[in-house]
Amino acid sequence: MHTAPVTESGTVRRGPGRPPSSHAQRAIRAAAARLFARHGYSGTSVRDIAAGAGVDPALVNRHFGSKEGLFLATMSVDEDFRGLVDGPLGELGRAILTRVVTRMDGPGGGVFAALVGALALPEVRAHLARSTDEHVVGPLARRLSGPDADLRARLVGAQLHGLLFSLHVSPDPELAQRPRAEVLDAYARALQALIDDPTA
Repeated sequence: MHTAPVTESGTVRRGPGRPPSSHAQRAIRAAAARLFARHGYSGTSVRDIAAGAGVDPALVNRHFGSKEGLFLATMSVDEDFRGLVDGPLGELGRAILTRVVTRMDGPGGGVFAALVGALALPEVRAHLARSTDEHVVGPLARRLSGPDADLRARLVGAQLHGLLFSLHVSPDPELAQRPRAEVLDAYARALQALIDDPTA
């Protein structure tokens, strides 16, 4: 039976090109996050990820089960949406928009575009729905006063998805021609109209 070489201290000595498992997983995650955000799910292969991480392709499947499993492990909007509806209600429309647009103009935009591009996967649809419900719709509905709080909160979530789609997935040429500040100001007013108590 073959045994791995052992150092004088009693630890296993790994052969060249065989990084520790935790290091390999971190390298795979980093390469996958970068490539999925840049090229999308269909434009990224397991071999691409393995090459970017400096590991054998078999190691990707060993740690994450499949390309789909790795995609779901690395592409998430939870961090972008978490705490999004905290803050004073009277200024929340603009606060939500400012934070989302700022984050999505960075790496988050590539993540959202990658997720939308992979909506054919049921697990991706479930992730977007769960994240929106958990971080936007649920917390906001509990804070709103007046009638139809749940409906208004869901419309806020839907408007956010629509804006992100038109900015990062399929850019609207008419919106692109207008000053960004003008577009965001109009969108902030639309969000705030849903947040404000219509009976007040």
